Amino acid sequence: MIEKIERFIGEHHLLSLATKGERLWCCSMFYAYDPKTVSFIVASDETTEHMKNMAQNHHVAGTVALETKTVGKIQGIQFVGEIEKCSDGLETIYFKAFPYARIMNPTLWIIRLDEVKMTDNTLGFGKKVTWKREF
Repeated sequence: MIEKIERFIGEHHLLSLATKGERLWCCSMFYAYDPKTVSFIVASDETTEHMKNMAQNHHVAGTVALETKTVGKIQGIQFVGEIEKCSDGLETIYFKAFPYARIMNPTLWIIRLDEVKMTDNTLGFGKKVTWKREF
């Protein structure tokens, strides 16, 4: 079922990320997706509250959601994973999605997805599709 989840992820570009350090924090981030590593690539300065949290705790959670008021069209994912500085040569994926970001020379991060739960009401009310990384 990863294909359905990845198709949804590919149709969007904004995620909500939750972090925990000295206090809870969340933010919205543009993302590019890498299907080979099942990971999001995001950009953020190390001085932000969420990245300060990440320095203390690499475990993160988040969502990607379709904004709609029609109950039968609701779709979205919830995820948990780990975040670290991007060092796998995945920068090209991010800059292909957001070429204008290159001029800002951002610090890139990779969020390795460990578990994803997708709600997809187009398959029936409250229908869930799940995926879990095998370790």
